[in-house]
Amino acid sequence: MTLTGDTTRNHVLDRLRRFLGAKACRIQVAALPWRRSGGGVEVMLITSRDTGRWVIPKGWPEGNEALGAAAAREANEEAGVSGAVSAGEIGRYLYFKQLSSGAEKRCQVHVFALEIDVVRDKWPERKKRRRAWFSAAEAAKLVREPDLSELIANFGRNPRGRTA
Repeated sequence: MTLTGDTTRNHVLDRLRRFLGAKACRIQVAALPWRRSGGGVEVMLITSRDTGRWVIPKGWPEGNEALGAAAAREANEEAGVSGAVSAGEIGRYLYFKQLSSGAEKRCQVHVFALEIDVVRDKWPERKKRRRAWFSAAEAAKLVREPDLSELIANFGRNPRGRTA
């Protein structure tokens, strides 16, 4: 995994927080659904259920589920897509998840590239979310998390160099 810019800074700050006694981040997984198009790489974003902002499919690993498999499962449930998941993560980002209690929990999201070969018309969360394809550059501008934006932009420039 290559860490650059804000990602490197946040990774170092998180390690420092843990060294100083802060609680570790909760681990989530995410898929970065992508495909080749005439104009290069396109990335699928979905809307969050609560605010409708643009995000990538993400969630919690279940049981002893491999992180990549969990990311692929989340993409199927939240976006109705499946395909070849990268063998290793393509990056990580940090964000604060708003809990129903109003408290915030710091989460570290491990992102796996998912080269899409199936887009379903029906999927479990189709009534709760919208999905759309964007150029990698446009998708990077639409997401709110700076580390995720950087990860998408870098991926768009060289997807094969970042996947299995």
